[in-house]
Amino acid sequence: MKKLLKIVGILLVVILVGVGCLIGYATVMLPDVGPAPDLKVEATPARVQYGEYLAYSVCGCMDCHSKRDWTKYSGPLMSGTLGRGGETFDQKFGFPGAYYSRNITPMGIGRYTDGELYRVITTGVTKEGKAMFPVMPYTHYGAMDPEDIYSIIAYLRTIPSIENEVKESKSDFPMNIIINTIPKKAVPGKKPSISDRVAYGAYLVNASGCNECHTRDKMGQIIKELEFSGGREFKMPDGSIVRSSNITPDKATGIGNWTEEMFVNRFRAYADSAYVPPSVGKGEFNTLMPWTMYGKMTKEDLGAIYAYLQSVKPMANQVNKFSPAGQ
Repeated sequence: MKKLLKIVGILLVVILVGVGCLIGYATVMLPDVGPAPDLKVEATPARVQYGEYLAYSVCGCMDCHSKRDWTKYSGPLMSGTLGRGGETFDQKFGFPGAYYSRNITPMGIGRYTDGELYRVITTGVTKEGKAMFPVMPYTHYGAMDPEDIYSIIAYLRTIPSIENEVKESKSDFPMNIIINTIPKKAVPGKKPSISDRVAYGAYLVNASGCNECHTRDKMGQIIKELEFSGGREFKMPDGSIVRSSNITPDKATGIGNWTEEMFVNRFRAYADSAYVPPSVGKGEFNTLMPWTMYGKMTKEDLGAIYAYLQSVKPMANQVNKFSPAGQ
C-alpha cells in the first residue's frame, strides 16, 4: 500500500509540474505570431475611400467600435461616436471575461505604427504583445488580402479623433491563460476576381464574419458542421434573446427560395435615404444585425455573397428568432 501511495504521489507531482510548465509556457512565451511588419501604408484618396467602405459596410469594424442606439431597430450608430470604442462584451453576454472594444480613432491608435496595426488586426496581438480575445474576428481578417487591410488602416488614420479612455479587458480563469494560445500567424489570401462570383462571395463572407453569427456554437466556438444554418443565440441589452437566421439554401427554413434580387433588396432597403430606423420598446423584437451598415454594400458585392451562400450545403433548421426577456 505504501509503495502504491508513493507511486501515486510521484505521478501527481509529475502531473502538477507538467501543468505548471504548460501554464508557464502559455503565459510567458505566448502569443507568438512574430514581429510586426515594417510597413508604411500610402494613404491615397482611393485607398482611404475603399477602406471606409470595408470598415463600415463589409468588415463591420464600426459596428463594435462605436456606440449603437438600441432604442432603434438594428441599433444604428449614434452620431459622434464613430470609432470611439468602449462597448462592453462581458459575462452577462456569455463571454469568459470582460472585454471592451478599443478606441480606433487617431486618438486611440496614434501610438501604433502601420505594421503594428496590421498585426493586431490580423492576429489579435497588441503593440505590447498581449493577446486579444477574438470578439474582433481577427482570424477572419488574417485571411484577407493585405491590400484590403492596408486600406482599412489608411481610413482609420483619417476619422475624427475622439478622446475616450477605454477600460482594459480582463479574462476570467482559465481563459486568462488559454487566451494566449489563440492568436496565430496570419495566413493572408488573395482577393478573387469579381468575375468569379462564388469565390469572390466567399471572400466577402469571410471578411464580414457571416458564419460567426449565423452558426450555432458550443462554448463560444462555432460548430462547423452547422455552418450558416442559424440559431445562434445573442442576449440583447434588455435581456431578450435574438437568434440568427438560417442562410443556407434550404428551401423550407433557409433562403433557398430567395432570388438574388430579393436578397440584394433585403439589404439595400436600409441604404435608402428615406429609411428611418423605427423605435423599439423594451421587450419588442430587435436584432443585432447591423442592417444600416451592411445595407450600404454595393449590389455587386451583395450579389456575390448571395451566389456563394447558394453554393453551401442546405440545412433544415427552423429558427425561433426572438424570445422576450424572462421567457
